[in-house]
Amino acid sequence: MKRTIILLLDSLGVGGADDAHKFKDIANDGIEFNDKGSNTLGNIALSCFSLKAEKGRSGALKIPNLNKLGIGISNKESTNEFYTKGLDENVIPIGAYGFAKEISTGKDTSSGHWEMMGYPVTFDWGYFTKKENSFPEELLNEIMQESKISGYLGNCHASGTDIIEKLGEEHIETNKPIFYTSADSVFQIAAHEESFGLDKLYELCEITAKILEKYNIARVIARPFDGNSSKNFARTSNRHDYAIKLPKHTVLDKMKDSKKEVVSVGKISDIFGKCGITKEYKASGLTNLCDVTIQAMEENEKDAIIFTNFVDFDANFGHRRDVSGYAKALEYFDNRLMEILDKLQKDDMLIITADHGCDPTWPGTNHTRENIPVLVYGHNIKEVNIGSRDTFADIGQTIASHHNLEPLDIGSSFYNEIKGNL
Repeated sequence: MKRTIILLLDSLGVGGADDAHKFKDIANDGIEFNDKGSNTLGNIALSCFSLKAEKGRSGALKIPNLNKLGIGISNKESTNEFYTKGLDENVIPIGAYGFAKEISTGKDTSSGHWEMMGYPVTFDWGYFTKKENSFPEELLNEIMQESKISGYLGNCHASGTDIIEKLGEEHIETNKPIFYTSADSVFQIAAHEESFGLDKLYELCEITAKILEKYNIARVIARPFDGNSSKNFARTSNRHDYAIKLPKHTVLDKMKDSKKEVVSVGKISDIFGKCGITKEYKASGLTNLCDVTIQAMEENEKDAIIFTNFVDFDANFGHRRDVSGYAKALEYFDNRLMEILDKLQKDDMLIITADHGCDPTWPGTNHTRENIPVLVYGHNIKEVNIGSRDTFADIGQTIASHHNLEPLDIGSSFYNEIKGNL
């Protein structure tokens, strides 16, 4: 029996994207910048020296297990730069390692995941680019008419935590949901779980997602929160993403069609609009995601793809520009990684990767255009440098090879380079 276990560290880019200079934004001070030089992993490692002891950590980044898998080499080769302390240059990797470039037009979650599984997004998503009054009036009127809500708050670009602190109390008083967006192709709706109701929030998001199909928006995201004042409002684990369904099959669909399991842990099922998914494990928070990934491996021992998105790196630290928090989370994951490796069966293939960057040292709060690490490990995986991959889809093509599925339309498999006695 062969399994593929994918551990996607959401936003852990390794810099070096050739087209990063084309991705422009405006910082809070009004100065325009672009993504050239962004390097989520490398800049975190570099910054760890200058940080004061915060969030229970200090000093050089400590990720020995990821280093053993070759992540430091992946970062160096992606950027053509130097090894930062904490990214070990003397390690002899125990698996295959390299990095991949993105050919999708965006730097968002959906584009990264979809391309990786064999469907690059070469069209342009719809975006709401205005920082204030972000949504067209006719769209807002249609949402109100179809959902029967009396009004809304927000209608702007915002950080999710900031906007519930700012508007949460007014939301509870008026029962008007909070609408906001970002530089990504998203429409986000925040509402209080108890006063507004979780089911009502989900229903509103479903209505909004259907309306937004003609705007080509990638996702509508339900952002429930709890608490009784701006001092203690907090987003809950009941987030739900409503994504556009993929117009084309991915390796997940091919796996499902072959009567094998495709197991989603965390938000993977939402990202793919449930396409190609046979089983879902709900999980949130870094600790719980690690625990549930191990549970899924224990409970699915036959042919399967087990796919986990570790969203905290992006949502809790990258977007919030929290370098110390991101570093500490990486160190926690690295510590738990050995538990996952110990659960691997003889013919398993484990892949550690990302979907984009979100450099916490960079201006603004949005994703950054970066290459992603590609680390592959298994009892029968060779220790080999797979180099620079021209598309994230090389990962999906390799998974198809591993499970003897029909090849994808795009991507070059590196399976023959890495397989030992599989």
